[in-house]
Amino acid sequence: MATPAPLMPKATAVWLLDNTTLAFDQIAEFCKLHPLEIKAIADGDSAQGIKGLDPIQTGQLTREQITAAEADHALVLTLTDQKVSVPNPERGGKKGPRYTPVSRRQDRPNAILWLVRNHPELKDSAIMRLVGTTKSTISAIRDRTHWNAQALAPMDPVTLGLATQTDLDFEVNRANKEKPAPLDTGATLLPAAETTARKEAEVAAAAAEAENKPGGSDLNVSAVFAKLKQLGGKNGDKEGDKEGE
Repeated sequence: MATPAPLMPKATAVWLLDNTTLAFDQIAEFCKLHPLEIKAIADGDSAQGIKGLDPIQTGQLTREQITAAEADHALVLTLTDQKVSVPNPERGGKKGPRYTPVSRRQDRPNAILWLVRNHPELKDSAIMRLVGTTKSTISAIRDRTHWNAQALAPMDPVTLGLATQTDLDFEVNRANKEKPAPLDTGATLLPAAETTARKEAEVAAAAAEAENKPGGSDLNVSAVFAKLKQLGGKNGDKEGDKEGE
């Protein structure tokens, strides 16, 4: 049976990387993330701007568990038993924006800026569902016309407590599924107008070269007809027959 993931897995992983000597595999197993993603977080290539979440303060781990796991990297960390069960309803079928507490509403512009920069595939409606904002506010932040645009700093809405990681992943996955598939633009034939223009240019060049040589118009006519026969032009054959008559 699979064990549940901790609250705010990436923020928890950031804290464990900064404050413990646990192995990447141990952190990845506990946070239900890929070990390569944990390595990217440690290298600073991922989860930039996410503030670490202490799993001890949230009651998800104990100091004794972390100490034992640091001594034995083969030990697997597990969530501690929660004294209070917290329901986790699915928001996939819910309609309307999320309610944001008054104490968190001043953080919404920073969260919107983070979503616009890090997840450009999200539509305005998805951002409205995540952080409970309005379309005019999102447009103002996109266009940098927000009244406090100069002071805004992108911040992860999950870290701010405005949205859950589950909701964010759900909206991102749905937006990626709705993206149109890229068109296969393989090599194509040149248009007929371009190939015809090349032949005409070659014939004209041959005629001009023949005119510049001593020998008069006879050399010019023969050179042009020879060039047309090489190019497979049917008109050249017909005109040559008439000239012979």
